[in-house]
Amino acid sequence: MKINSNYLKLENNYLFSTITKKVEDYKSKYPKKEIINLGIGDVTQPLPTAVINALHKAVSEMSSKHTFRGYGPEHGYNFLKTAIRTYYEKRGVFLEENEIFISEGANSDLGNILDIFSNDNTVLIPDPVYPVYMDTNIMAGRKIIFMCATEENNFLPMPDKNIKADIIFICSPNNPTGAVYNKDQLKEWVDYALSCNAVIIFDGAYEAYIQDRKLPRSIYEIEDAKKCAIEICSLSKNAGFTGTRCGYTIVPNELRFEGVHLNMLWLRRQTTKFNGVAYIIQRAAEAAFTEEGQAEISKFINYYMDNAKIICNTLQNMNIWFTGGENSPYIWLKCPKGMTSWEFFDFLLERANTVGSPGSGFGKNGEGFFRLTSFGDRKNVEIAMKKISSILI
Repeated sequence: MKINSNYLKLENNYLFSTITKKVEDYKSKYPKKEIINLGIGDVTQPLPTAVINALHKAVSEMSSKHTFRGYGPEHGYNFLKTAIRTYYEKRGVFLEENEIFISEGANSDLGNILDIFSNDNTVLIPDPVYPVYMDTNIMAGRKIIFMCATEENNFLPMPDKNIKADIIFICSPNNPTGAVYNKDQLKEWVDYALSCNAVIIFDGAYEAYIQDRKLPRSIYEIEDAKKCAIEICSLSKNAGFTGTRCGYTIVPNELRFEGVHLNMLWLRRQTTKFNGVAYIIQRAAEAAFTEEGQAEISKFINYYMDNAKIICNTLQNMNIWFTGGENSPYIWLKCPKGMTSWEFFDFLLERANTVGSPGSGFGKNGEGFFRLTSFGDRKNVEIAMKKISSILI
């Protein structure tokens, strides 16, 4: 028996595990200190009432022989797929039911989707990057090329015609930088993918946070994107499903490589290696797409975006460069006073009792930058920003 030695090429510790360990060590030394966490992107607002009511109703159904549900379809119930189709139609994107696959969240599918591709493929990934893109490809032993995201290009790298890639990861709004591609920029990526005969894995987990209506919320708002792109979305950050777990992946029927429909391959993968999302969770997700559910979700998103404004205004007052915050719950700032990412982490933890995410944990180009999130409670955000202001001015 031999292990998969590619795992040995991974960093020893996942970024957020390292952050947790540092915070625990600090709290053990100073147990009376109250720590405000603006680092890990977990939501703090409870589930919408419409979602809770749907959960209760579905749980009650499971208590009756006449309405009990056992194994469901691995690709998801049609009632939820219909709700998602309607959601997209409002933005002029039309999907078929068999193109939508319900999952337990975007994070899983971002890694699992790679099962249907050869390990010989070359993968193009932005730097800095959400760690799952890189780690899952390292696990498979694929060749990785990094596209350079920097302050100079506002952390929105564009295609390089001198580079040939087979799989392209794009996240917009981006995690960790909060940067958002416009339609012309995404069109350029679609054209590049078509010219390379490549597939785009488009992470749209934060699409609901886009405030500017001119910016695309789906890759399929771009002409010909269905010929080259898979879109992966989540209900975690918009509907508060971080502890409930539900998302979806769209694999268009038009996606065809080497004479094979990728939709067929993904269906085969899911029916073999995935048992589907629980019925009660899918009913809850369906409720998130109702008129009532969407109204409540809008309030939650506005709450988090108001938090983002507080963070952004504080950084502007201190003349600290940043991106994100306007159409994203993430704020990506340049570490002040020439500090490294981890130096700034320790500085904030010790001097302001506030936790963020060091940019270097997201890639080489993240060094010297830092991620804050707007998912905290309003009071904590205000306290943290006052503390940060006092130690930096």
